[in-house]
Amino acid sequence: MPLSDSFQDLQIMEKDTVRHDLGNGQLPVNSVREVHDWVQGLLRDTPSSVEQGLNTLKTVQQLFENGDSHSLFSECCANEGTNMGKSYLELVNSVTQFAALPLCGTDSGDLPDRDYATVPDKARAVCGVLLALSRRLGVGRETPLCHGPAASTSPLAHKLAPSLFVFAVTHLQPQPWTSDSSRAAANELLNAVVQGAGMVSSTQLLCGKTENDDAGVIGPVLEMLKPELTKDNWKRNQASKHIFAWTLTQVVRPWLAEFLDRVFPPSLLISDDYRTDNKVLGVHCLHHIILNVPAADLRQYNRAQVLYHAMFNHLYVSEAELIEVVLPCLLDLLFVLEKPPKSVGTPRKSNRYDEVLRLILTHMEMEHKLALRRVYVQNVALFIERMGIVIARHLKRLERVIVGYLEVSDAPGEQARLGILDVLEKTIQHAWPRMECRLTTLVRALLRLLVDVSADHTSSPSGVREELLSRATRCLLLLDHCTQGKVKVLLKGVDSSCADSAVLECLQKVADAS
Repeated sequence: MPLSDSFQDLQIMEKDTVRHDLGNGQLPVNSVREVHDWVQGLLRDTPSSVEQGLNTLKTVQQLFENGDSHSLFSECCANEGTNMGKSYLELVNSVTQFAALPLCGTDSGDLPDRDYATVPDKARAVCGVLLALSRRLGVGRETPLCHGPAASTSPLAHKLAPSLFVFAVTHLQPQPWTSDSSRAAANELLNAVVQGAGMVSSTQLLCGKTENDDAGVIGPVLEMLKPELTKDNWKRNQASKHIFAWTLTQVVRPWLAEFLDRVFPPSLLISDDYRTDNKVLGVHCLHHIILNVPAADLRQYNRAQVLYHAMFNHLYVSEAELIEVVLPCLLDLLFVLEKPPKSVGTPRKSNRYDEVLRLILTHMEMEHKLALRRVYVQNVALFIERMGIVIARHLKRLERVIVGYLEVSDAPGEQARLGILDVLEKTIQHAWPRMECRLTTLVRALLRLLVDVSADHTSSPSGVREELLSRATRCLLLLDHCTQGKVKVLLKGVDSSCADSAVLECLQKVADAS
């Protein structure tokens, strides 16, 4: 038999003996330093076979499940000069390295899914080891000392929490390197870390229980992620951006303002990428920052203006999934940048609201993609509500957009048509003094819509058709009210020429309105 085979068999027999001893609660070592050296040796000697590596981790898991607390965690049994926190941190890093993601060698920041095939099983095994360790370090646990009262293991749990948190979040989300079982294991590990730190949620683990509580781990977590989120490195590990984004969204007001300098540059970097999915992720991060950082902090050092230019440039793309997140982000950012009017009668100068809406309406007028049309109409209604009477500056272009969108069906849901009717309704409510000069065009478009919807019984469900008819009728009623009954005058010649009962019913509602 070759010498290498004999040595491998000897290792396997030795590990089987160790597992038997661990099952009986007996440690093969007698001090903290020896525990770490033994585990490090197991991991270092693990062959390249994934199966044998998983068996090794099972042995380490049994160590933390059944080992004696005194030998595992007692400072009095640590070798002289041994820093137990640092030593356990090195141990955790060695264990998590077994499930490390392969690095991307190109600037694309992407690898084929097959490159992650073995990661879920490895991650599940590592979670088992770290879960066993976390449970032994839970709040209220104490380690007996050789002399004197027992010592709490909570400081060690807090020391390891950032590393355990980052590993759990790496495998917590649906990604090519996770599976249902690995995500479940990561979620269990994260809950154990939260409970082990005496907290009730991930947000509390990161931020602390109160505003001045220094027990939160967000600082160390961001420090761990910092080297991974530089301009040159952030695409090498595909998980880094997702860990950062998930962590960021757990930190809310008032804690986030303290870490603005650490989270703003990576968010801006990710949003400035050429790939749409990265842009969307970065905009999500920036929007969370806008919502959870005081306006004064955002305006400091011209951050808000930098953000505005970044978001405004995104409006020139044609991907619906990006526009869908950029427009709400811009709307909240403009609330930070633009001051409200001093009084109702004070004329308002043209500002960034007008600049953004002008570009949106330009794109809407030429847009033929239904997905983008739906996104635009949903957000234009919000802009109109925010701008109020100032929307009168944009009525000429807005009228063309409304008429054009009412003509094109996007069955079966008709979200674009329903959305543009909402836009028209809000426009009438806020700019009613300017509606009379546009009355003929708008009434003609609404009547054409009523006829089209009532004649088409196949494209959309009956509930959608009824909603369209109801909203179109409401717009006619609003127009009639703000023009002192002039819509009724225009509709007098329609009754005799229209034979559709649904249309006649809608017109009758307008005629009967007082």
